[in-house]
Amino acid sequence: MSKWLRLMRTSLLALLVMAPFVIHAAENAEDSAAAGEETVVKVNASAELPKMQKILDKIKGQVSGETNDAQLSQLNEMALELSGNADTLGQALIPQRQQLMAQLAVLGPVPKADSGVKETPEVTRKRNALENQKQKLDEQIKQAEAIKGGSLHLSAQIVSLRRDNLKTQLALNSGSIFGPRFWAPLFGMQQMDGEKLANFRDELTDTVALAWEPGWRLGTMLWLVAAVLIATLGRRYGEEFLAWISINKLPEGRLRRSFLAAAIALTTLVAVVLAFNFLDQAFTRREEVSDDVQSFADRLVQLSLFCGLIAGLGRAFLSTRRPSWRLPAISNEVAQALKPYPPLTALLVFIFQTVEALNTTVGTSVGTTILANGMTALLVGATALSISFRSSRVRRRLVQEGQTPEARSTLVGLVQMSITLIGLAIMLSLIIGYVTLARFLSYELVWLGIVCGAYYFLSHLVSDGCETLLSVNSLTGKRMQTSLNIDERHLSQAAALLSALGKTMLLLFAVVAVLNGTFGTSTPIELLQKAVEFWGGKGLESLNIVPAHLVNALLCMVIGIYVLRAVRRWLDNDFLPKTTMDIGMRVSLVTLFSNIGYVLVILLTLSTMGVQWNKLAWIVSALSVGIGFGLQEIVKNFISGLILLTERPVKVGDLVSISGIEGDIRRINVRATEIQLGDKSTVIVPNSQLISQNVRNATMGNAQGVVTITLTFPLDIDPVQVREILLGVYQENERILDTPEPSVSFKDLTPQGIVLSVTGNVSNQRQIGGVKSDLLFDLLTRLRKEGIVLSRPQTMIIERKNGEVVVKEPQQS
Repeated sequence: MSKWLRLMRTSLLALLVMAPFVIHAAENAEDSAAAGEETVVKVNASAELPKMQKILDKIKGQVSGETNDAQLSQLNEMALELSGNADTLGQALIPQRQQLMAQLAVLGPVPKADSGVKETPEVTRKRNALENQKQKLDEQIKQAEAIKGGSLHLSAQIVSLRRDNLKTQLALNSGSIFGPRFWAPLFGMQQMDGEKLANFRDELTDTVALAWEPGWRLGTMLWLVAAVLIATLGRRYGEEFLAWISINKLPEGRLRRSFLAAAIALTTLVAVVLAFNFLDQAFTRREEVSDDVQSFADRLVQLSLFCGLIAGLGRAFLSTRRPSWRLPAISNEVAQALKPYPPLTALLVFIFQTVEALNTTVGTSVGTTILANGMTALLVGATALSISFRSSRVRRRLVQEGQTPEARSTLVGLVQMSITLIGLAIMLSLIIGYVTLARFLSYELVWLGIVCGAYYFLSHLVSDGCETLLSVNSLTGKRMQTSLNIDERHLSQAAALLSALGKTMLLLFAVVAVLNGTFGTSTPIELLQKAVEFWGGKGLESLNIVPAHLVNALLCMVIGIYVLRAVRRWLDNDFLPKTTMDIGMRVSLVTLFSNIGYVLVILLTLSTMGVQWNKLAWIVSALSVGIGFGLQEIVKNFISGLILLTERPVKVGDLVSISGIEGDIRRINVRATEIQLGDKSTVIVPNSQLISQNVRNATMGNAQGVVTITLTFPLDIDPVQVREILLGVYQENERILDTPEPSVSFKDLTPQGIVLSVTGNVSNQRQIGGVKSDLLFDLLTRLRKEGIVLSRPQTMIIERKNGEVVVKEPQQS
């Protein structure tokens, strides 16, 4: 069966590469070239469309009787490739149809009988030929569209079939690991399994014998020696060399630690993969090797990639040889306690994946396969629980001994809790008999560990690399600053942007890897292809509301909100502070970004649920009615908030007065604005009031504050002396600006005395109250020292004497 699939896949790839573009020149190529026209290139769709239809029919026939998930996955990929090929062919036919339409337009319609125009037979023949060609092209385009639609529909059916098969397998009770049914293959292996294993063992023996024949023996020994050397000395010295580069060649900073951690993981991965490739070359390089052995060896080579990642990422996380360079916050005691687990986990995964590959290649019975799957899940689950319990035990021992363990973040605690819960779920599934579910959970746990570990190290490497390489303290940063003549602030902005872009791409790849890949079924190249297809929108054409989509929508909403908040924190703390924007502008941008982001997250969540926007007319109608009655104030305040954030008549940090309220704007929200008063209390003002009412913005345009004090003096004072005293007090105050300089104005001459007004400027409105208080203290002290008193208010005394009203002369009280 697999051979047939490989043959079909080869044929399809050949069709993709060679067909459908069998190109030939137009019938009148020489005449057109002589006339200076371009040669028309045509696609031989007549020969390629039947081939595509035949391949589609074969895939349908194979899908109808296939239950193996791996084979269905290959058939799904072939259907998608066929769909893309049909689409390409249809698009290639459109220009030819347009050219035919243009030629028919030149010839014009058939003349009417009563028009008196009689065209030549040559023109009639040419028009008929062009119309026949156009009709044929229309049919071919429709056939290509039909093949494309059929392939996409078949792909959706395959995905649904794989999902149903997975649910069936997960729901299948294969017997508890404590029951005799599970262990039966160890004590009584079926005769057919024994024969298959014996035949495959003979094939392996023949393969070894072929590699050890005279003339091939030396090469085999060299490949084996190279595998051993690369796995031991090559890994060790490669790691030492990269560590030397990190210490001596890289600039000081966090890049050294992240580079060394990535180097440890990379050297381990490369050493393991190269060692297995060398072993593969040692035994399977001859053409006489059977297909089953070659397929088994290829599976082991592919498996070495995952085992190398497990061991390399684990060693990089723990970094027991260089504790001071350890990237995550793990105490040395915990790291030493967990040191055996990365190679142990890689070894267990390799052993039992090898057993599963052997069962797949040989085709053993269901009981033997279930036994291998159960043992894999049992050891992976036990290892996960052991890692969690041992790390917790070491931390408790440190606390009992009076030592302080490392400070763990909430995310680290959630990760450990998840590992523990998944490990318990695996063990419980094995106990109650759901072996396939336990195997699925164990592989997902390993896969999540690989993806999250790789994302952790690569994100640190990208962030530290951008920060270091674009720093003015590094050689590259200095050269870039000198050559481009840019400010240090712009380099910091570029580093922040590149770091965010790199992390975004890594996060996208990680999400696609988690959602589309599983351990042992996906390679990095396949994941990269899926990430590109996802970014281009493939797979989002036909969304319907189904229960599974609700879970996807929930995940989309949680991830979207997390990413939105992370980007908001990055803008607020990392990027915007490095710009020349004022604090008000930065807060406005962050708030506007958050509002738009939440709207997009909601729309994306609804799209993931399968809500089709062309069927939401009832929602628009309901919103219109709601806005007309109860939501108009909310909508008005929301729109007003957007106007405040974009037009910015007031911004965060401004000192404003509205309806007798004066204070500083602290936050502009979607519905209302928070104004902090002088007593530190907060007033919530609807945004619509800031748009529709008169608002005094005391700090708009960096307005200066004016401190004015009006005093009344007796009529017998020396105005010149008093003026000099007033100006002297203002000029001596350090917060009074020299430009414009203070001034004294003769305001009025009243029976109470002379009214003088002294005015000075301060740098901003918030200093008026404090400066005015200081000036009053200084003025009263200076006037009293000079013997000058302020005018007192006059009073009139009315007395009644002997029944008569007597008014005394006014006097100063």
